Amino acid sequence: MTTQDNDHANDLDSDELLNYNPNRLLDTLIENLRLKNDAALSRALEVAPPVISKIRHHRLPVGASLLIRMHEVSDLSIRDLRYLMGDRRSKFRISDKQFKPKDGNGLD
Repeated sequence: MTTQDNDHANDLDSDELLNYNPNRLLDTLIENLRLKNDAALSRALEVAPPVISKIRHHRLPVGASLLIRMHEVSDLSIRDLRYLMGDRRSKFRISDKQFKPKDGNGLD
């Protein structure tokens, strides 16, 4: 492998770490908790096995409650868990529209 090829491979690795990838998070949890597979992880997290499958296949995001449960079970910080799945946001922002009542709700 040439130096140029090696640099290109390193760029791909760093780009991969910046992209959302819940599989890296799930695999790390399985390894750290010394579990055999996704079914054992679902039991440890007390979620149904299809939840883990849907997260792996990008059909379901890792929600806040599951992230907290991962933290409780693994003793990894929330920041570390978010980093493992590629979430690099320093702050979460919630739209102010979520807290405003809808017009015509009968509370006049």
